[in-house]
Amino acid sequence: MAQRIVYRLEDDLDNSEAAETIVFGVDSVSYEIDLSEVNAQKLRDLLAPYVAAGRRVGGRRKTGARRKVGGSSASEIRAWASENGYVVSARGRVPAEVREAFDRAHS
Repeated sequence: MAQRIVYRLEDDLDNSEAAETIVFGVDSVSYEIDLSEVNAQKLRDLLAPYVAAGRRVGGRRKTGARRKVGGSSASEIRAWASENGYVVSARGRVPAEVREAFDRAHS
């Protein structure tokens, strides 16, 4: 008997399907939040004036604020992983070996 385990990343605000995980910081504390495309854009719009006026103090330079590896989001990698027998959590980092397997399968 075969089993399929499906993980769904949920928006932390409204429990809809999340599209991405956003990392942000306030008062020297970093936070992660899983958001749908709509809620992610609302957060970016809300923070835009503060980001524009602030000074960058660390982190990596990114072309976009979304976490992507090889052009694929964590949610895309999680979906592929669950369809291909990998067990990955619905939240947090996708293990490096799963990302590498995804990259190999899509190169």
